[in-house]
Parts: sequence; C-alpha cells; structure tokens
Amino acid sequence: MTDNRTILIADDDRAIRTVLSQALGRNGYQVRATSSASTLWRWVEDGEGDLVITDVVMPDENGLDLVPRIKRVRPDLRVVVMSAQSTFMTALKAAQRGAFEYLPKPFDLKELMAVVERALATPQAPAEAEEEEAGERLPLVGRSPAMQEIYRTVARLTTTDLTVMITGESGTGKELVARALHDYGRRRGGPFIAINMAAIPRELIESELFGHERGAFTGALNRGVGRFEQAAGGTLFLDEIGDMPPEAQTRLLRVLQEGEFTTVGGRTPIKANVRIVAATHRDLRQSIRQGLFREDLFYRLNVVPLRLPPLRERLEDIPLLARHFLDRARNAGLPAKQLSPEALERLKQHAWPGNARELENLMRRLAALYAQETIDADAVSTELSEAEPPADSGARGPETLEQAVERHLKAFVAAHKDGLPVRDLYDRVLAEVERPLLRLVLGATRGNQIKAAAMLGLNRNTLRKKIRELDLPVVRGLG
Repeated sequence: MTDNRTILIADDDRAIRTVLSQALGRNGYQVRATSSASTLWRWVEDGEGDLVITDVVMPDENGLDLVPRIKRVRPDLRVVVMSAQSTFMTALKAAQRGAFEYLPKPFDLKELMAVVERALATPQAPAEAEEEEAGERLPLVGRSPAMQEIYRTVARLTTTDLTVMITGESGTGKELVARALHDYGRRRGGPFIAINMAAIPRELIESELFGHERGAFTGALNRGVGRFEQAAGGTLFLDEIGDMPPEAQTRLLRVLQEGEFTTVGGRTPIKANVRIVAATHRDLRQSIRQGLFREDLFYRLNVVPLRLPPLRERLEDIPLLARHFLDRARNAGLPAKQLSPEALERLKQHAWPGNARELENLMRRLAALYAQETIDADAVSTELSEAEPPADSGARGPETLEQAVERHLKAFVAAHKDGLPVRDLYDRVLAEVERPLLRLVLGATRGNQIKAAAMLGLNRNTLRKKIRELDLPVVRGLG
C-alpha cells in the first residue's frame, strides 16, 4: 500500500522519531521528522503535511502551545499530541486546544496507527480553539493505563453536553469525575448541583428534583425550587441513581425525553437547561432484571458509560495518590510526611475495599498521629489493622455485611486449597446470601409476600419466582 500523504513528527527523542518514521513508512506514509518545534512550525506555515504528531516537551517550545497556532493558520490540519506527562491536565489541555487525539507515552504502535488512520479518514470541520486556560488544580490522579483512558474520555467529554453515566465502587471518585466534567466543560460558568438519591426520603425526591408549588402537599407553605431549576445553565449530578424510586424514575424519563418538567402541583412546563451526569455503585442491569430500575431510563442516562476502576485494579497509582493525599493533609494544616519505600510496598498489599477514599483517610491519620517525618511500613500495617474490625465481634463496632461476607468467603477459599469450583461459584455465593435474606424477611412479615416484596424492593412476581427457585417454605412465624 502506498499513500502520498505526509505526516510531520516533532519529538526530541531520537529513538521515538526513528520508531514512528519506520512504522509510518511501512504503512506507506511519507514522513518528515524533527526534534524542534520551530522547524515543525515552519513546515506547517509552508503548507506541508497532512497530519502532525507532536510531543509536549521539546527544547524550544511546548507542543501544546503549538496546537492552537496550528489550528488558526490551518484549521483542517489535525494534530495528535503525545506526552510522557501522563496527567489529566495534559489530556484536558490537548482536547481544549484542539488536538485530534492525545496519546500517553509509552504508546502502542497499533493504537497509534489506528489514530492516524482515523485522523486522515475524513476532513475536519474548523473548530474554535479554547482560549481560556484550565487551572493547574489536579482533580484526578494516576498514571496507570486505566486512568489514562479515563483522562482521555473525560477530556473528550468536556467539549460536549452528552449525558454521562459514571459507575464504580464507593470511594473511586465518581463525584470528582462529575465535577471535572463540569469545571472544565462548556457549562463551567453555571452551577454544579449534586443530589444523592439514597439520602433523600422517597416521598420527597420528586419535590427535591422538580420543585413544588405552594399548597402542593401538607407543609408546602411556599413555592420550592427544585434541583433542575437550581442547576439551570450548569450540571445536575444525580448520585446513586440506582436508589431512585420508580415514580421518580418515570418523571425523570419524561424530562429526558421532552426536555421540560413541571413542579409538583404545577401546570406550567419549565425548560430543563442542564447537563445530566449520573452515578451509581450498583449494577443497574441487574436492577433492571429485578424490576427495580426502568430499562428505558437506563438507556437515556447511559449515553456515555464511564467506569471508574477500583484501587486494587491500579495499584501502580498508589504512590502518586499517597503523595497527593499527604500534600492535601499538609495544606490542611497537618505535619508534612513522606512514606518509606517499604511503606509504599505495604500499601500495595492491601485490598482497599474503600478505594481511594480509604487511602486518603489513612494518609490523614498517619500525618496526624505519627511524629516521625518518614512513615515506615510498621506504622502503615498498624493503622490498616486498627481500621479493620476484629473477626470475632469487635469492641470497635458491629461488623458490616460486606466484611462478614468477605470473612466467610476467605474461609471458603481456605477450605478449598485444591482449587475453587470453576463453573458456578458466582451463583453459589449469591444463593448463599439470597436464601437466608428471603427467609428472614418472609419470617418478619409472617409470610406476607406483598409486604416482603416491598421490604426487599422486589416485584411481587420476582419474589414468588425466587421462593420457588430456592425451595423456601412459606413461613408463618418469626422462626
């Protein structure tokens, strides 16, 4: 295959220039490579090249500063930015200044070739470069591949008003991502309004979201402004969307479909001028199967799905995160601390059920309680063990359900040293939890399946099906 199009490369690393030139040459492209930003700029001004691939840090100029200049003189010329400074701000600035794509170093050659093909596939419509600089405040931390993908996705989304669904375990930073989408997006001049569905009584959620008129219900002495009105022109963050009751789901779906809403007790439609970002730690597809979440609402919210990885999936980010949290603790007035290499290794051995939030709490505790400037592994181990409740009963408070399940699973694994069952482990574990739960609730309601279904948050038919599948007796007492 031959291709007459020319790709301009600017990178001060000779090895990278050689690798890129050879790879692009093998795919039929003409290549011109330089270590100088000024040379690249001269080529662009002379009308050379069909695509630019540039590093950020070069001896004579920052590659990011070149991007808006290139877009002004040649709006159709696409620019791919590479950088070893693999931070969220680098990805964000590349997107805001008009780069077609951002690639963190080290990059995969196959991925780069795919980006090149996409960049050259269709002509680019001229776009206005973003003039306002983003601040240097770092909202997201980490250089793992998983976080690099998050950076790139969030950077792209800041230039749109698309609805985003953020999923991830508690403590992974879902609200941080939502705030980054707002703070660096088109609507940053408007308000960022957050509402946690799990924290609002079911009977008040519709009023909280959409507002109410005077006299709409008992106690409504004045007109109440809902979160949709409060967020007008900005972003509405619907946290723990999986806990939204069915009646509120129906109203929210109508808003997303029609772009307007009415207050509780009101008749005049109000235009919904907000960007929706939703988040949940639940498996919404499972909730749909259980009849707890509307499928049509899920697809309206899940326009752009964004999964945040738990900390155990990006252990290489722990040193960066730990230093970041220690710096925040110092800025909050706590003593300056650092971690020994052994302490960092000890952190990587922890399971982190509380994710980054748990790590931040640990860093603040270490900064506050230990006199030494360098925290060692023993101090880390002590605090990690102190934070965990004892396996027996614990004077430190009741054991949570998650901790109890984890403890029993560890015992189950230990009892199967010759190998875990490989076909039905997931179903077996779920059945072990479901059976006692349903038995307990049916006993508490004296076998009243309507009350039991309501208590469990299940459809009555779903509960009946589970009773049959698990072969549960229909109890009449509390036993």
